[in-house]
Amino acid sequence: MGQGSSGLRRLFREAAKFGAVGGAGVLVNLGVFNLVRQATDLQVVRASVIATVVAIIFNYVGFRYFTYRDRDKSRRTREMSLFLLFSVIGLVIENGVLYTATYGFGWDSPLQSNIFKFLGIGVATLFRFWSYRTWVFRALPVREEPVAGGAPVAGGRPRQRVP
Repeated sequence: MGQGSSGLRRLFREAAKFGAVGGAGVLVNLGVFNLVRQATDLQVVRASVIATVVAIIFNYVGFRYFTYRDRDKSRRTREMSLFLLFSVIGLVIENGVLYTATYGFGWDSPLQSNIFKFLGIGVATLFRFWSYRTWVFRALPVREEPVAGGAPVAGGRPRQRVP
C-alpha cells in the first residue's frame, strides 16, 4: 500500500504543478488571443495560432523549471525537439477545434470564439500532459543502493532500524 499510495501522491503533485503552469498558460493564451483579435484584423484562427505559440514558450519555461525540474536534464536538444513536436500537435488539436467551430459551423462571435478556443485548449491539454510526461520530461531512473544487510533500497536512502 505504501509504494502505491506514494506513486499516486507523486502523480497528484505532478498533475497539480502541471495544472498550475497550464492554468497560467491558458490565461496567457486567451489574453494574447483576445489582444491580437482586438488590435489587428487577423482572422480568428491566425490570431489563435499566434496566442498558442506565445503560450507554448511560456509553458516550456514553467514546465522545465517548475513542474519537471527534477527530471532528466541531460538531453536538452532532444527534450526541446520533442516538446516542440508534441506542442505543434497540441496546437493543431487546439486550433482544429476552433477552426471547425468557426468555418464548419459559422460560430464566430467573440464569445463563441473564446468558448471554442478554451475547449480546444482543454482537449489539447489532455494530449500534452500524457505526451510531455511520457516522452519529453522523462523521469530519472530510481537508483538502488545496497544497505548494510545486502538488500537494495530504492532512492539510495537506507531504512531506519528500530532498536
